[in-house]
Formats: sequence, C-alpha cells, structure tokens
Amino acid sequence: MAKYLVIVESPAKVKTIKKFLGKNYEVVASNGHVRDLPKSQLGIDVEHDYEPKYITIRGKGDILANLRKEVKKAEKVYLATDPDREGEAISWHLSKALKLDDKKVYRISFNEITKNAVKASLKQARNIDLNLVDAQQTRRMLDRMVGYRISPVLWAKVKRGLSAGRVQSVALRIICDREEEINAFIPEEYWTLDAKFAVPGEKKFLSAKFHGDENGKITIGSRQELDEILKDLKQENYQVLDVKKGSRVKKAPLPFTTSTLQQEAAKRLNFSTQKTMRLAQQLYEGIDIKGQGTVGIITYLRTDSVRVSEEADAAAREYIGTAYGDKYVAQAGESKKSSQKIQDAHEAIRPSDITRTPVKIKESLSRDQFRLYQLIWNRFAASRMSGAEYETTSVKIGAGNYRFHVSASKIVFEGFLSVYTSDDDEKSENNVLLKSIDTDTKLEIKELEEKQHFTQPPAHFTEASLVKTLEELGIGRPSTYAPTITTLLARRYLTKENRNLYVTELGEVVNSIMKEAFTTIVDEQFTANMESLLDKVAEGSVDWKTVVRNFYPDLDEAVQIAEKELEKVEIQDEITDVVCDLCGRNMVIKYGPHGRFLACPGFPECRNTKPYLEKIGVACPKCGKEVVLRKTKKGRKYYGCESNPECDFMSWQRPSEEKCPKCGGYLVEKGNKLVCADNQCGFVKEKQNSKKIES
Repeated sequence: MAKYLVIVESPAKVKTIKKFLGKNYEVVASNGHVRDLPKSQLGIDVEHDYEPKYITIRGKGDILANLRKEVKKAEKVYLATDPDREGEAISWHLSKALKLDDKKVYRISFNEITKNAVKASLKQARNIDLNLVDAQQTRRMLDRMVGYRISPVLWAKVKRGLSAGRVQSVALRIICDREEEINAFIPEEYWTLDAKFAVPGEKKFLSAKFHGDENGKITIGSRQELDEILKDLKQENYQVLDVKKGSRVKKAPLPFTTSTLQQEAAKRLNFSTQKTMRLAQQLYEGIDIKGQGTVGIITYLRTDSVRVSEEADAAAREYIGTAYGDKYVAQAGESKKSSQKIQDAHEAIRPSDITRTPVKIKESLSRDQFRLYQLIWNRFAASRMSGAEYETTSVKIGAGNYRFHVSASKIVFEGFLSVYTSDDDEKSENNVLLKSIDTDTKLEIKELEEKQHFTQPPAHFTEASLVKTLEELGIGRPSTYAPTITTLLARRYLTKENRNLYVTELGEVVNSIMKEAFTTIVDEQFTANMESLLDKVAEGSVDWKTVVRNFYPDLDEAVQIAEKELEKVEIQDEITDVVCDLCGRNMVIKYGPHGRFLACPGFPECRNTKPYLEKIGVACPKCGKEVVLRKTKKGRKYYGCESNPECDFMSWQRPSEEKCPKCGGYLVEKGNKLVCADNQCGFVKEKQNSKKIES
C-alpha cells in the first residue's frame, strides 16, 4: 500500500509523476484551486481588518472528499502544486481544506516534470512559504475589491453586466490612449532619393541612399526641396570619399520568458497569447513520447526570469559542442543578468532535455505543439551559442556638397544564426560591388529614384505588442497577460482584426467612465507600484494587510463619489423618430454587448429591434445622402453612407461638412484639426477657428 501521498494541480501530471515515483507513492490531482472567495459577495470583511472569507468552490466537494480519504491512508503528504505564487496559495488552501495541520505535510516544487527533477524535489521538501501565499492572496483581494465595487457603478451607468479589473482596466486605457494618438495623427510628407551608380569594371549597379550634405543629414520635406537638390546633383561629378571596413558581433538572444515567448509565437506562428499558453501547458505537463512514455518536455511556462540552471547550461554547451563544434559554444559569463523585478527562483522557459530535438519527437506532437516546441528549443540552443560575426563596409559618396551613403555587411561566422534567425537579419546585395571600390573611385550616375512618403501613425496594438508594453511598464505578471487580453476580448471592449486590437464603442464608454471616476485605478504608475508592493509582500518585507488597508478606503471613497455624481449623467433611453414597424411606438436607443441598437419601448409585449445608424449631420461626399456611424462585424467603428451597399463611401475618421479649399476633396477630423482625406494634398487647418496652419 502506498505510504506517501503527492497532490498535484492537474490530472495530466498524475500519470507522469506516478511513473517516476513508484509504488510507494500515490499521486492525485486537486484540479486547481479548491477554495476561493464567494461569487455572491465581496468575501472580504472590511469591518474586521479585511479578513477574507473562503468557501469550497462549487463542484470541488467530491474531489476534496476523495483527497481526504487518501490523506487518511498516507504517512506523509507532499503538496506538489505549480512553482509560483498561485501554486503556493493552492497548497495552502489544500492544507486548510484537508485539515493537514497535524499531518506530516511537505511542500515540493519542480521546474520541469522529469524523473530527476521530481525525485530531487522530494529531497528538498520544505514548509509552505506563507509570504508567497500572502502575495497571491493580496492580489486576489485587490482584484476582487476593484471588480466588485466598481462593476455595479458601470451597470448603473451603461445598463449592462460590464466589469472592471485592476489590470484589465489599465490595459484598456493603454489601448484607448493609443487609438486617440492614431486618430489625432497628421501625416507629414517626406521624400527619399536613391541612386544607382556604375562601378568601373562591374556589370551590376551599386545602390546608395541620399544622406545629406557635408554638414550632416538632410530630411527632404517637399517636392520643391527635392527639385532643388536634383537640379544641383545633375551638375555634379560623383566619387567615393571614404571607405570604412570593420566588424561587429550580434549577440545571441536570451532564452524565453513568458512575455517573450508570447510575443515571438504571435509574430512567427500567429498564435494568440491564450493559444501559446495552452500549448505550453501541454508541453510542460507531459507528452507521450514514443519509446520514452509520458514526460514533460519544457520547463515551467510562467516565468519572468532568464536564468538557466547550471546542469541545463552545461548539458546545452556539451550538446552544441558535439553537434556544431566548440567554436559555436558561447563563452561562460556571456548571458545577461536578470532585472530586479524578476522572481529569480524560476528558470527561463527551455527544453527539459536539450538532446530531445524537435525532429526526434515530431511524430509524438501535434502540428502546433511541434511548432511551439521547435521555437522554444531553437531559442534556448541559440542562447548558449556564440554571437554571429559580421564583416562591415560603409562607403561615403560625394556629389559636390551632397553625400550618399551605402553600407553592407557579410556574415563571416554564423554562430547562433545557424539555429535561430530573425526577420531583421540583413542580407545585402552590395557586398561584391563594395570589394572593387576604394577612396577616390569615380562613379557614373545611372539613375536617381525619388519616392514620396508620409509619416505613419503609431501602430495599433497587437496581442504581442500589448504584452511587451505591459511588461515594460511593470503592469501584471507572467500569469496575468493572457487572461487580461482574453477578458477584454470576451467583454467586447476590444475586437481583433488581422492581429490588430481595436477599441469598440463599449470599450470607449467604459474607459471614459473609469478615467473620469477612478483615475487612480487606471493610472499606469499606480498599478506598477502595486505590483512592486506585491513583490515586497512575497519577499516578506511588507505586511500584506498594510497594502490592503491603504488601498480599500481610497477605493471606497471613489466609488461613493462616483455613485452620486455619475447618477447625474446616467445614460437614458434616447427616443428617436424611427417608428416601430409592429406597434407604431417611437423606438429608443439601447446598449447591448455590441454597442447601441434600436428597441421598441413596449418590451416585453413588443420585442422588435433594429440596427441603430447614428447620423452625424454630414452629406456623403460621393452621393449626397447622410453619413452614418457604422460598425464592422467585430465592433470597430467607421463612417459610411446610409445607402450602403449602393454607395460604397467609408472612412475610419469622422468626415466634416467642409470641403478642402486646396483640392476640393472632403476633410476629416483628427484631434483638434481638420485634415484633407487625400494624403497627397496635405491640407491641414485648426478645427475650432478654421485658421489654416499648413498647406
């Protein structure tokens, strides 16, 4: 009979770990958390020093009953939940729910589900780290306070079951601020000038870019400026003024953290953050490998550390030396140190066994599992390899006072690039030509290619770039990125089109309320400081109740003020002149999950609804009918003609009644300015007083 009981979180781990430990051990799963704050109430006793009230999660009664039976049989109980704060808290809740106080209870954790790691963890059994538990408990309570106190205010304001969240609301604000930047952005014209030169004795032409004059770089801002430069260049002779040869080393990338894995999987594999984490969880918990049984093939997936264990580092270097050669092995001490934010108990995400190459186990993996594992394996192998070495050449070409530049680089030693390349690894066509050039070489101009450009607005956020921004700002932690984005999409505050995230009308309404009434909650710095405080709780240097005591009174005051003041601006049902087809009443504007729609006020007797098309008081520039505010299927706002599909006019920016005095086209609103919809025209004027500032 088994003497020892090991409790893990996921049923997927049970079979794997049981195989490693043998017949003296029974392995069972808790299926995640077994206790939580009640859903029906705040669950925090604010009158009695913020004591949390925990209850058994609905549906977990049978699991707990089974666990209690197993506990009675066991001499020792090992709590083997995940190696992070959440896992520590689950172990603590299990010890309370199973009343393990008088039992021999040990906390064990392993960064990878391999035989060596699991067996080693038993030798390093310890007590539950109550500082980590307190940090997780504090996060849970702060999130509950924000969600349960602010959400009812949103219901009263927008009349729907909306929600606010401590990290979620800041993320929404960051995206809304970016959308405002994009909408207010006014493109500026600039030109580039590329030259093609004939090199003595060579058949191919040398391509170079216009740089400026002898005093430095020149930005060509208009056609007129370009024409003046072209006029001067036609009279000049071209010759090489300077040739610089050098070398540079491109350092190997660091192994993956949760954030960088999500970003790269989005860029290279087009995976959402949620999909990346789901697949990584499968690779961590165990894959049935032919001939090896079930084994975890990557280390723990929620980490912000780039540290690698000495054993894994040594194994990787040995493998690289054998497979690629000693020159490819990175010198010791090359790896970058972690930043202070990092919980360095964790390792980076890496393969649990470097010799288990993606090709070897491809048949045991699904297509997406294989692609993600290959990405992780390649990145880790690259991180232990030498940098790539380049030979560089930079040439300065003179044409009177003007200067053209051309540069090229050639790989002389691949290093880590033999396993891991990125999109920005340059390939130059000028290498061969530059070898036959030296100072004072005379060149013959063959072609001057001019191109008009316009500056581009900031890019819309993607899931990957949002994760990167949240990490840089110190908002959230590895375990929160994917759920935060998933919640914003599920609530329809955001919509996703071609990887880009766009704010819906609903998201704009919620964000404006949060900015107006709960400034602190949506403040980036405040939220980042709160994360820092939670880290200090985990270290044991700050008492968790101090954090809660300082947070709740300010939140409570803000909620009370909002309840009073926001009542005055509560959105009422706006009566329209659209008559209900079924009962003849004037229809009203309602808010739904997808935004506004027309509904009969006779509900529930009359359930008639229609799409709401808000007229903006502007005639369609194409056909003269009304321009209305529309939404794409995914909820993104745009302006179109009311007679669509007969008229195909559409604009992402709000059109104005005014015509462009320069080209006769229509103007659109961008922040406090009116801009010609035709970028080529470039007319801009102030919206308020119509004073022209640029044309």
